[in-house]
Amino acid sequence: MKDLTTGREGRLIFFFALPMLFGNLFQQMYSMVDSAIVGKFLGKEALAAVGASFPIIFTMIALMIGIASGGMVVISQYFGAKDMDKVKRAIQTLYIFMLIGSVVLTSAGLLLVEPIFRLTKLPPELLPLARTYLNIYVSGIILFFGFNGTAAILRGLGDSKTPLYFLILSTLSNIGLDLLFVLVFKWGIAGAAYATIISQGGALVLAMIYLHRTHEIISFDFRNWKFDTEIFKASFRIGLPTGLQQTFVALGMMALFSIVNTFGTNVVAAFSAAGRIDSIATVPAMVFAQALSTFVGQNIGAGKIERVQKGLIMTLVMSWLTSILITALLIIFRSYIMHIFTNESETEVIRIGGEYLTIVTSFYLVFATMFTFAGVMRGAGDTLIPMFITLFALWLIRIPMAYFLSGRIGEAGIWWAVPIGWTAGMIMSFLYYRTGRWKKKTVVKVPVP
Repeated sequence: MKDLTTGREGRLIFFFALPMLFGNLFQQMYSMVDSAIVGKFLGKEALAAVGASFPIIFTMIALMIGIASGGMVVISQYFGAKDMDKVKRAIQTLYIFMLIGSVVLTSAGLLLVEPIFRLTKLPPELLPLARTYLNIYVSGIILFFGFNGTAAILRGLGDSKTPLYFLILSTLSNIGLDLLFVLVFKWGIAGAAYATIISQGGALVLAMIYLHRTHEIISFDFRNWKFDTEIFKASFRIGLPTGLQQTFVALGMMALFSIVNTFGTNVVAAFSAAGRIDSIATVPAMVFAQALSTFVGQNIGAGKIERVQKGLIMTLVMSWLTSILITALLIIFRSYIMHIFTNESETEVIRIGGEYLTIVTSFYLVFATMFTFAGVMRGAGDTLIPMFITLFALWLIRIPMAYFLSGRIGEAGIWWAVPIGWTAGMIMSFLYYRTGRWKKKTVVKVPVP
């Protein structure tokens, strides 16, 4: 557990974010390894099928993960206020909710997989592969929620190192199982899906055993667990806007894929590969913002509102420096990086993916700034306005621009719509932060200027 209410703000945020950064990178490695092995050894059709599955998976998990983030904020604020009894009850409540939700989502997902693929205009030759991959993945989604719920709880308590160790172990096992199932057992795209859920399940079991033995505040004696309605209401109030935001973001990704899919397999495969790279490249900015949220939550809970702006400034500096470095590397080495996901003979896939990376990565500074301001608001418990900002930037800016520009300059128009949406979101986030209204949305009521 880490107390973020005393000490140098930048140093605290950086070292709290560092394990989370490595953890998130390793977590992103799941999908990246699947895509790389599938693309290299099973072809561009399999790569495109895995990529087309991602927005559907994201849509299914977004609401649950959003509400879990609300639970993390509640936990961090009660921890900052040193109310350990409510911390324990918040943890139990969050676990119970995620267990029930995962069962519901698995059942719904297995029924709706194929209709959703048809709705997004997935090329017919990709449908059997995509259906196989997604059905297996959805069947193991309870393992995903279990592990990520545990990680969120620990981060709310200031412990960002423990989840990292299990993520590293899980990612390494995923790589090994991917190679075993795809190359040795010849299970095709199903092998990549099985590797992912088995690795997640192993990490969850080991994490639960470890936590049960070493962390008194997290007990897995289920007989004494209780669902606290009041705490859940607070978590729900904070997390629902984020969950709805992520759900509509995921639906927006599906809408974008429905545009991408009309350009054929090469563009779908390139977008899938470049999107994997993009998802890893944006991790540092998102992690710094996530660490800032915990920092803000604890300091508001402790009544130290004056530390929030200092934390914001230091987070912006760290995010900007990281974004500039990543942008330079991806633009210089874009073609070499695309070769990780496909064979050298697929020159068109490599060209299109490189085009995406050149356009989108040039605006990572904008993305980092947008996420940092949103991190302050979420840490304070004000998640409603960031939700509206994100939805406006996505549904009223990015998607219409993607549709409009793609009809005039081809697939590049879809890529240009991404930074246009980020820019709109950044401007609105900054303007709302300047109003100071987010200071009045805390769970633990303390005097604020």
